[in-house]
Amino acid sequence: MLSYRSKPHCGGQGVYIRHLSRELVRLGHEVEVFSGQPYPDLDEGVRLTKVPSLDLYREPDPFRTPRPSEIRDLIDVEEVLTMWTAGFPEPKTFSRRVARVLRERVGDFDVAHDNQVLGYGILDIEKMGIPLLTTIHHPIAIDRRIDLAAAPTLRKKLALRRWYGFLRMQGKVARQARAILTPSDSSARDIARDFGVDPGRMRTVLLGVDDAFVPPTTPRVPGRILAMASADAPMKGIATLLEAFAKLRTERDVSLVLVTTPEPGGRTEQLIDRLGITEHVTFVNGVSDAELVEVMGSAEVACVPSLYEGFSLPTAELMACETPLVASRAGAIPEVVGEDGECAVLVEPGDVGELEQALAALLDDPVRRERLGRAGRRRVQELFSWRAVAEATAAAYEDTIAGFRAEQTAGSTTVPTTAPTTAPTTGHPTEEDSRADR
Repeated sequence: MLSYRSKPHCGGQGVYIRHLSRELVRLGHEVEVFSGQPYPDLDEGVRLTKVPSLDLYREPDPFRTPRPSEIRDLIDVEEVLTMWTAGFPEPKTFSRRVARVLRERVGDFDVAHDNQVLGYGILDIEKMGIPLLTTIHHPIAIDRRIDLAAAPTLRKKLALRRWYGFLRMQGKVARQARAILTPSDSSARDIARDFGVDPGRMRTVLLGVDDAFVPPTTPRVPGRILAMASADAPMKGIATLLEAFAKLRTERDVSLVLVTTPEPGGRTEQLIDRLGITEHVTFVNGVSDAELVEVMGSAEVACVPSLYEGFSLPTAELMACETPLVASRAGAIPEVVGEDGECAVLVEPGDVGELEQALAALLDDPVRRERLGRAGRRRVQELFSWRAVAEATAAAYEDTIAGFRAEQTAGSTTVPTTAPTTAPTTGHPTEEDSRADR
């Protein structure tokens, strides 16, 4: 499994790597994760191979200038030059690094699984002789459109266009990928539209929810509203929620907990200050998984105000905690919660008035809150299992390997070698970082 950054706090991609790798091992497969920084938290039995980068976006010094002694090769030079010119280099540079590492280990693996790196080096891996499958959680072209629409100045728009320059590469790689997994039918449609991928090469595999997400054993905090965002970005719709919350505050005693790390002095902090709600908004970050579950279960109502989601793991995790939801009718969220209204109240994304009214109505209706919470947990238990994700993914691996070998037998590829039928013995991660949080 290949992932250019994989810590759970980086968002759903890190969660995906951890839980899928664990369940594949439990099914009897041998899994090795190749990752750049920040490295993943992995479970026992999953091997970690670190693929070091310059780690230019690390905290607390993002966009740092590395020392000359840190530069090891031309890939490092490309990485720092791209960052200096306002681009985002990691997908491309990680793909080149991991391809270089795997060139010496072609005989060790049956299949390679790309976790939305989509760099040019990923295509080289199959040419070496390892069948390749790719997961695309959603096309980042959607993030670009939303960010550009929210950009306040022409200068900011130009900077964003440069930052998202890697998308041209990702589209090219996606169109050449042998097989693609995606977590929702909504995301599959968007990948076909934005990346031009043949729908016949895509397979939808829903994501899972860890068993640690359970209903609370203590009373919920009256008037508490909770929202989660893996990034303080316009796509997460936090601005819409803040404006709706400010209106609610004029009529009732409510508080808001945001599970995110705000950009210091960024748009979220500025909006909170302008709305005069600083004393009533709390940010939560840097907590353990157990503490996160406790926070999720403490709210009377949770809100997912995103303008788009390719799946939205936090939505499913909140459902598992029986926390009643108000969520945007955006992207894959209706697929996750169901469109019948039994598990969540759906509102138009970006509509402050509708969101305010939905939150107020749910806060005033404890019977409905209880009904939504129980229905949400039932839906999670029926549909969202990491074991089921692993079983479906392993079946996709088998199809990918069979297709690759059939092409070789027919002489339709120029790949020089084939992958073996056994993978290497794996053990514990070579080095575990401290637990990180989303």
